[in-house]
Amino acid sequence: MTARTHDAIAFTSLVTAATFNPPENLTLLTVFVSLVGNVIGALLPDIDQATNRLWDLLPSGNAVGKQFRVLFLHHRTITHSLLGVFLAYMLLHGVLPLVLNAVTIDMTIVTWSIMIGYVSHLVADSLTKDGIPLLFPIQWNIGFPPLHALRISTGGWIEKYLVLPAIGVYLLWFVWSYQSEMMSLVHVIRLQ
Repeated sequence: MTARTHDAIAFTSLVTAATFNPPENLTLLTVFVSLVGNVIGALLPDIDQATNRLWDLLPSGNAVGKQFRVLFLHHRTITHSLLGVFLAYMLLHGVLPLVLNAVTIDMTIVTWSIMIGYVSHLVADSLTKDGIPLLFPIQWNIGFPPLHALRISTGGWIEKYLVLPAIGVYLLWFVWSYQSEMMSLVHVIRLQ
């Protein structure tokens, strides 16, 4: 899937999860960091590609991205597996407290927002023709549906003209159907 599709699926997944599992309290800063983290999480599994949008945010990012590709051997290895999910979670547990202020930002909410983006990326990529090596280092790609011919080509017309619009339609339906729950979530947000 393309970065745009990953972002849309991650955001939709986050909205859905937050609506059904609302936090007890939420600061505006936590909401902002969680939204940014969700996008980062959605792109993080593709960190093994020099063309990942995350590399564009860094000076000489494409050069660094090329080195990461060598480290990961090729695209869709450890970062697209259950092991990668575990390692990303553990890395977040160690890094987030060092870069974010735990007094003003709820680390648990931010961590879950990033992980929702990460896992949604894997689910989306499992729908593509290549599938994902979910059980890495075992070299066996898993994809849905099991019939390869029914899977989506990354960046193809099905993704552009069916998947992306379907995500938009789902999000509109969800917001309409769960207005009261979403408003309850909004009312939990406080400025500090």
